[in-house]
Amino acid sequence: MNVVAMEHGLRGELRMDEPMARHTTWRVGGPADRFYRPADREDLARFLRELPADEPLYWCGLGSNLLVRDGGLRGSVIFLHPGISGIHLTADGGLWADAGAPCAKVARFAARHDLVGGEFLAGIPGTMGGALAMNAGAFGGETWGCVAAVETVDRQGVLRQRGPADFQVGYRSVAGADGEWFTGCLLRLEPGDGAAGMSRIRDLLARRAESQPIGKPSCGSVFRNPPADHAARLIEAAGLKGRSIGGAQVSEKHANFILNRGDATAADIEALAKEVADRVEQHFGVRLQREFRIIGEGRS
Repeated sequence: MNVVAMEHGLRGELRMDEPMARHTTWRVGGPADRFYRPADREDLARFLRELPADEPLYWCGLGSNLLVRDGGLRGSVIFLHPGISGIHLTADGGLWADAGAPCAKVARFAARHDLVGGEFLAGIPGTMGGALAMNAGAFGGETWGCVAAVETVDRQGVLRQRGPADFQVGYRSVAGADGEWFTGCLLRLEPGDGAAGMSRIRDLLARRAESQPIGKPSCGSVFRNPPADHAARLIEAAGLKGRSIGGAQVSEKHANFILNRGDATAADIEALAKEVADRVEQHFGVRLQREFRIIGEGRS
């Protein structure tokens, strides 16, 4: 049942027992106990302060790189989009993007304002908050390569400004500032030819559409690339293209994608991802590491 949050001075949208399959790109996932879309930062801070100290808390962007198990989530899940998803230029030539802003929208905004170097963001199928949390990348670029500063919030609703030196950033990994979550970032991009930047974005997206199963329910890339190799090559070489469990299938177009063919459960997808990792390890002695998160409980 959907409930609008008006009590306690909250101005955002509160839903109870909200099916997460509506909010993940795999289109699977059981219900979240509480689902909240804050109206703005002040509303977010108030919601966080009112949460019980021991209540589990999850943050979701556009639902990519995320598998919610079929039993759902106990606790609260927060979606910053669209309430905290603004993008604007700063007085000193930077670009500010809220954590709920879609990465592709940030890339296009930069190009329209004659800033270059962020075109790769168009290939990340999520929000800036998720991109910051995992140092997401595409087309050879990585998020933290253009981050000058970030804003975070903690469970008490306190906002902080932090710099890259406060974090340990690696390939698809970011650590530091425990107990805080990203609410925005300042990007430093170079002045340049915005029209050329927009053309590059179109070219990159065309290349992606040729090689990846765009438009079908997936999470994006399933596994991180191991050093000096590609997960897709190893998966294909292990003979796993097209392999399926239930309604989940390894894509015939790009082996590092697992698709929901329409009737998959989260359990099907999790089992197939494990089988792929196991088989690749058996064949090549390389253990593939998941690029997506698994949260929630299995169906009882």
